[in-house]
Amino acid sequence: MTLVRSAEAEVLGTDHAMIRLLADGRDTDGAISASRTTLAAGVDGPPPHFHRGSAEIFFVLSGSLQALAGERVVTLDTGDFLVVPRLMPHAFGAVASSADVLILFAPGMLDRLDYFRLGDRVLKGQADPRELLATQDRFDNHFVESPLWQQVRA
Repeated sequence: MTLVRSAEAEVLGTDHAMIRLLADGRDTDGAISASRTTLAAGVDGPPPHFHRGSAEIFFVLSGSLQALAGERVVTLDTGDFLVVPRLMPHAFGAVASSADVLILFAPGMLDRLDYFRLGDRVLKGQADPRELLATQDRFDNHFVESPLWQQVRA
């Protein structure tokens, strides 16, 4: 059993982009990795990327989220659910309102939460952004270009 109380979750980021780390694959016997992301209106999550080993699953707890899924951009509202299969390029960002989103990876990645910790250090100037590129295989987070996403989010 894995139980994470809200008050006990590790919190990273800023008021504009906050992530609560809930569970890694090592915590769930490889079943899932889980986090909760809150984005202020208009704020983007990570740039377009894909995962080789896991699907990424989004459940919007409140607000609205725009998501790239392959060659489509969809808007998700409170209660909406999206599964992005492995290998499909995707990205996400809040639209006119903030967005609070539960994000799952299935199967779970053993050290996925370490990727978020590294990203937090990069945002705070404590790590070089090139470290994210150097760890694409380790964290199964492969960045790609998406002219469609750039156009929609411009």
